[in-house]
Order: sequence, then structure tokens, then C-alpha cells
Amino acid sequence: MEYIKKEFGSYNLHMVNTDRFKTINVEVIFRNKIKKEEITITNFLASILAYTTKNYPVKNALALKLQDLYSARLFPSCYRIGKYYNVDFNLSILDEKYSEEGMFEESLELLRNVIFDPNVDHDEFDHTSFHVIQNEEKAQIERIKEDARKYSIIRMLQTLGKNLEFSYSEYGYMEDLDKITPANLYEFYKNFIHNSSIDIFVIGNIDFNKTEKLIREKFKFRVFKKNKDSIILDNIVPRKKPQIVFEEDNTSQAKLSIGCIIDHMTKFEREYVLNIYNLILGATADSKFFKNIREKYSICYYVSSIGNKLDNLFIITSGINKKNFDMMMTLIKKEMQDMDNGFFSEEDVENAKKYYLSILEEAIDKPGQIISSYYAMSLWGVDPLEKRKEEILKVTKDDIIKLSKKINIDTVFLLGGDKN
Repeated sequence: MEYIKKEFGSYNLHMVNTDRFKTINVEVIFRNKIKKEEITITNFLASILAYTTKNYPVKNALALKLQDLYSARLFPSCYRIGKYYNVDFNLSILDEKYSEEGMFEESLELLRNVIFDPNVDHDEFDHTSFHVIQNEEKAQIERIKEDARKYSIIRMLQTLGKNLEFSYSEYGYMEDLDKITPANLYEFYKNFIHNSSIDIFVIGNIDFNKTEKLIREKFKFRVFKKNKDSIILDNIVPRKKPQIVFEEDNTSQAKLSIGCIIDHMTKFEREYVLNIYNLILGATADSKFFKNIREKYSICYYVSSIGNKLDNLFIITSGINKKNFDMMMTLIKKEMQDMDNGFFSEEDVENAKKYYLSILEEAIDKPGQIISSYYAMSLWGVDPLEKRKEEILKVTKDDIIKLSKKINIDTVFLLGGDKN
């Protein structure tokens, strides 16, 4: 696998040459400082751009064109990453070895249409497409509460850090959706295209020179000064006493979400120690949470954890009967205290390292994960894959204990469990 990064004014071009896949994957990533009031309109814009274009003004026309390109797949995605909000346009096509000559260029032209030739007339997005996407975005926002686990995490984060970046809902907000019109959406689009930081990834069995030439012909963005601000959120001070919030919901199973603040991690802790800590404590079926709480006491339906290194947060989630809340909190605190005190074995550490290395090995089998890896290297200095394999082996039990003592429970949120 060979990787090249080139900078062209307002965007970075990343090319990865590998013969591991039968596809060529192109990902155009737009990045902007996150603003709560712009999340909904950004989601709307991404969806409408991928729905129709000036050349393909109805959904079926665009779908037929993708079919003609040997069933190419084109889809947008929106997500927060630290202090930024990203919009990705993902294109996956068959390598010309398995289709026909010219398919790569023709597919790039379609992607160019999607980004640069929106279905706009008289400075307004097409009204038919607009109303379709409007209804879809409305339904997405309304569906938030249907996934009680996700909703409880969102509500916990809103309670933990109101108005901080991690508290914003990536689903968007109904009050902001109501303000979007075909005209102001187009105004937002022009600003979005002109001012986003952009990374373009191409991965597959590609010729670097040919790929670079095609990308530079198809994608011409305005040159501007790039934003060099750190993507990692600022550290926040945890409460001296954790806050506990109950929210009623007509469900039989209560959803427990616990937000812990991690105090001033080093780069090594952020990229390596946190992963091992999480694997030992709650991320797998071999974790302390699973074995010592779920299996031993059988008081929860599930219990797991995740380390959010860019937000300096550690999150624990569980499904419980509401009556077991106090006991569940006691057991979770005990397992975390045991980590502080080093009550885990060297074997636990070695098994976690092996698991982490297996995850790294699996990552090279998926184009999207390879792109994510190189993006992280470019954006906030994550180490290359081979170095990560070396560095993870350096994590010691003392490193884990030291990090554990930096992790403090700040907010406990319990949703539902009120239905008889």
C-alpha cells in the first residue's frame, strides 16, 4: 500500500494505491468549525445535493446514471469530529479492470455534478426536491427518541456540557429546519463551497499521475487560507459532585448513560492508553463490566463503554430496570475504583493489546477505515499504522492506572423505565 498527500490551494489530495480491492473509492470531505445553528441546514444541504443535480433533475435519473456506471454507489454523510462538522460525499465504483475503460473519469464527472452543479433555478433549489428532503430531515429528527440508547446519550451530553460542541445533536433541530427555504439554502451552499476546508481521498489500484490530473480537472475550489486550529476539544473541569438526572419515558427498560471527564491527557494516553483502559473495563465481552456486572449479578441487559478521545470524555451506557439503578451505580464505581487501584492483571493488559492489534489488522480490509486512518494522521497527527502497532505494545499497567485516576464521573442520566 502506497500513500501520497498533495496540497492544492484550498484542498488536500490523498491517494492510496492498493490492489486489495476490486473498487475505487473516492471521498470528498468538507470540514467547517461546528456551529449549532448550522447543523440542520448542513444536513439538509448534503442530502439535497446527492438527491438530484442540474443534469439529473429527478431522483430516478440520477439512480439510472449510477446503474449505468456498473452500479456505482454515491451517498453523503454528516458527522461531528472534535470542534468541526464534516460532510462527506462517498463514491464507490468498480475498478476499470472489472468494468470498462473510462468509467473512473465518468464517475468523477458525476461526483463533480453532485458537488458543483446543484439542481438550482433562479438562485433557489428545486422546490420538488426541497420538499422531499425537508420531509426526510423532519422524520430523522423525530426518530431520535425511537432509539432510546442514542437519545439517552444525547441528553446526557446536553446535561454534561450545555452549549459545548459535544452536546449538539447531529440529527439537527426542528426549530432550525423550519427556517430553511430553497433560497437561503442556496445562499448557504455558496458559502459552504467557498469556505470549507476540503480533503479528497482516492483509494484503489490507481495511477497517481492520472488520478491527480483528473481530480485537478474536475474539482476546482476557491483558494483561501486554511484553518489550522486544533480539532481536539478544550479540557473542562469536572464537577466536584456528579449530577444525577432522571427523565421519564414510557419504556420498561431504563437507559443509563454516564459521562466521565478525562483530565488533561497526554498524546500517548489519548492515542494508546485510553484504548487499552477501555478494552479492559467495558468495551468487550471479556471486560470487567461484562464479567463482573452483567454475568455475575445479572442486573442489566447490557453494559459497555467508549473512550471519546477528541472530546476528552469516557462514556458508559447500560440498559437496566429502574429499580436496580443504585446497585448498578455502586458496581460501576467499584470497577472504576479497582482500575484506579490496579486491581487488574498483566494478562488483562496483554489480551487488550492483542485485541487492539486485531482491530488494526481488520482496518486494512476496508477502504473507508483506511481513509479514516489517513485522515486522522493528516488532521490531528495520529501515528501511521505500523508505528501504532509498536506504540500500543509500550502501554504498561502503570500507564493505565495513571490514566484511570484522571477519569471522573461528571453526569449520570437515566431515561425511562417508568412503564409497568
